[in-house]
Amino acid sequence: MTTAAILGAGAMGTASAWILAQHPDCSVRLWGRNPDYVRQLAETRENLRLLPGCVLPPSIRVTSSATEALDAATVVFWCMPMRGLRDALQLLGSDVPQQSLQVSTIKSIENSTLLRPTEILAAHLPDSRIAALGGPCHAEEIVRRKPASIVVASTDAGAAEHIQALMSTEFLRIYANTDLAGVELAAALKNVIAIAAGICDGLELGDNAKAALITRGLSEMVRFGSALGARPATFFGLAGLGDLITTCSSRHSRNRHVGERLGCGEPLQSIEQSMAAVAEGVATARSVHQLAHERGIEMPIAEQVYRVLFEGRSPREATLELMNRPLKFEISDHRTNSAAGNHA
Repeated sequence: MTTAAILGAGAMGTASAWILAQHPDCSVRLWGRNPDYVRQLAETRENLRLLPGCVLPPSIRVTSSATEALDAATVVFWCMPMRGLRDALQLLGSDVPQQSLQVSTIKSIENSTLLRPTEILAAHLPDSRIAALGGPCHAEEIVRRKPASIVVASTDAGAAEHIQALMSTEFLRIYANTDLAGVELAAALKNVIAIAAGICDGLELGDNAKAALITRGLSEMVRFGSALGARPATFFGLAGLGDLITTCSSRHSRNRHVGERLGCGEPLQSIEQSMAAVAEGVATARSVHQLAHERGIEMPIAEQVYRVLFEGRSPREATLELMNRPLKFEISDHRTNSAAGNHA
């Protein structure tokens, strides 16, 4: 019997609990920080604010008690926004069984430290095995049993395979990967590119522009990930290309939604204030901007997203600057005298 604690009762946390409850050999506890919110969720068995229509089975224990949620847990899922991870670790860390398997569903890079979520978890829980989920996994579709495939990554292949077996169902196919850094970086970076894709939609630039942006955005993701030690192939898998396609095109995508409204002329502050959930790409754009500058990684699309978000550049000005960059070869090879990192 596996005992799973799901920390965070947002859309992803609710969906993760619902998926795990499909397995009769898994005992599931869903923890939320707000007692009133948790009480309502426990009574209605439905996350009416973020995931309406998903009815939690009676087997899922919904609680605001850390002790109750984490007692004898063998697997712990961290399902909050990046900005809440350290607070959650401070609040819950002493109750987390040290030998449990930690699974991050967070798709971001911390602003203050430039660390990935699993790096933060590993520092706080050094005796635990660590894994991360990535890939196209909009909770709204998964809980309606629409077919999907995602990836679980861990440097410990056995940990990845354990989560793979635990979460796979007839409608959700899980692949395993040992490139933990690649899966996490891909998951974070695609959110920044999705904001740019939304800007394309808001400006009504058309299908050609959006296809070019997604393609060149993937090139930036590969270049960035390679510079940070990830395997390039990972970015052409579910965590990279797969999630990029979904996040840049789906009506469920919060990051694309932010970009679209920016493209229509709305200020970022009013967009974020009106949203029930967090668009991780906004904060991630800061981290990507800083890392790219520190390491000399050319990221023209991510750079323009950063300038639109935080420096007051208009989306149309950002588009014109991208289109008027110096002409280059699409792909580096031995016939060009430039390094791969100089091609964008």
